[in-house]
Amino acid sequence: MIEPLLLTTVRIATFDGKRPLTGASGFFFEREGRLFLVTSRHVVIDQPSKHFPNRIEIELHTDAKNLTRSTGISVPLYLDGKSVWHQGNDAGGEIDVAVIELDRAALPQSVVLRCFTPAHLQRSLQEVEVGTSLLIVGFPLGFHDALHHLPVVRQAVIASSFGLRFQGSGYFLTDARTHRGTSGAPVVMRSQSTDAQLPWKLLGVHSARMDMAGCDMQLDETLGLNCAWYADILLTLTT
Repeated sequence: MIEPLLLTTVRIATFDGKRPLTGASGFFFEREGRLFLVTSRHVVIDQPSKHFPNRIEIELHTDAKNLTRSTGISVPLYLDGKSVWHQGNDAGGEIDVAVIELDRAALPQSVVLRCFTPAHLQRSLQEVEVGTSLLIVGFPLGFHDALHHLPVVRQAVIASSFGLRFQGSGYFLTDARTHRGTSGAPVVMRSQSTDAQLPWKLLGVHSARMDMAGCDMQLDETLGLNCAWYADILLTLTT
């Protein structure tokens, strides 16, 4: 048996035409029968680093009994000159989450995947304590089970008050060892109160590592802290 959690998350490769650019993580979210791919906004566009892909590729399982079988699909990021993803803002500025609706008819009929839904979201911020154990499911540096096309997980804990948006922005902090390629990964907490087939709460979307400005990289170790944007933004981006 393969844990359903591992089937929620896919590896994303970004391209400028045929030219490969970067790798990242993403996951599936379903709402009222519509299927969405969620990742970090900076995966699809990032002006400071001059990252401007025009399409992404994701790898999908096509055989529930043999996970070595997969196929890749290409998803354009622009249609008639307009971006196809949705993103949002809060009082602190742009939120580093992007959502792309996928056409189910364009997917293989035998596709094997699992989706988070609105029922997996944590509605009350006060119910989650600092220090709570989490998992971050993704593809650090692109590393994964390449034979079975499955992500790996990293352990994490909540490192800031979950009931207070850190620095007034729409994210909380996690304490975890993360790498490039993890951007867009789901941040989840075990919960038996959700779907019995996927007993996890979707708390956030991993964005990036955080460190002190002006720290001495030769004298000071990295903080090991990360930004995770609250997953409730998905209710706004998937309406």
